[in-house]
Amino acid sequence: MIVRSKSYKPPLLFKNGHINTIYRTLFLNYPVEYQRKRITTPDQDFLDLDFSRVNSDKVVILMHGLEGSSSSKYILSTTKHLNENAFDVVAVNLRSCSGEQNLTLGTYHSGKTDDLETVIDFIEKNYNYSQIFLAGYSLGGNQILKYLGEKGSSLIKKITAAVTVSVPCDLEGSSEALARFSSKVYMERFLRTLRVKSLEKLEKFPDSGLDREKILNAKNFNDFDNAVTAPIYGYKNARDYWQKNSSKPFIPEIKIPTLLITAKDDPFLSKTCFPVKEAKENSSFYLELNRYGGHVGFNQHPSAGKNIWMESRIVQFFLNHQ
Repeated sequence: MIVRSKSYKPPLLFKNGHINTIYRTLFLNYPVEYQRKRITTPDQDFLDLDFSRVNSDKVVILMHGLEGSSSSKYILSTTKHLNENAFDVVAVNLRSCSGEQNLTLGTYHSGKTDDLETVIDFIEKNYNYSQIFLAGYSLGGNQILKYLGEKGSSLIKKITAAVTVSVPCDLEGSSEALARFSSKVYMERFLRTLRVKSLEKLEKFPDSGLDREKILNAKNFNDFDNAVTAPIYGYKNARDYWQKNSSKPFIPEIKIPTLLITAKDDPFLSKTCFPVKEAKENSSFYLELNRYGGHVGFNQHPSAGKNIWMESRIVQFFLNHQ
């Protein structure tokens, strides 16, 4: 279903996709106090979950984007707004993203949904929530859409609705968009930490088959995924990994109300990342394609207190689908 919303009307400053993308990260602060819970995964690794509770009977599981964490500004702002609207929050730190390197060779990738399932199982078995909602940004959003499609009608009944933002539904298209010269600053920022973590893995697992020079010389996601992601997870190459983990092919099987908020001026996304056909053909899947917004931006005002369009849309969707 296509959502014809025109409620996001940014001032001139935020009609630039790059400014909209970086503004929140650089200039806004959102105070949130978390209580951390470490859980063990089936392969004897760990995930750090950060709780922000207001004694609600409903909870939102938040998934961050590539090289993000529970401390990412968009996670903090969403947590604060959800709490103010009577939702508990569990902000997931994907493997290696909580400030401590994980234990196994593999960390996380765009389509690795087993850790999301581990978190959901943990919440369902250990807390008395009547409803569970999912929200994810960029890579975390891709994981959620893929997971919902994988589960289809077998999804647990407590999961009521989901919202995703700025999702690279076509990983190959997104990788090509980020390889452009205009997106070089974003690419290098991602690769800087990904290289460090990968070299740490190589030192800890010297027989992993990873190539130090290929890691150091990676200039884009094609290079990095060929050097690291594909060999660690058993894919033939980067393209094989992208094709098997893009969420777009899984959208037709989504059975619960799910909203994707995205923007045409997102510098991380190609046109193939906008699942228009899939939205038209699945009444449970809502696509809100805005003219402006950047990547996980959707800023309204140069003030944290008034900069809540994205967060309000998430809350509104959840309240409308309780």
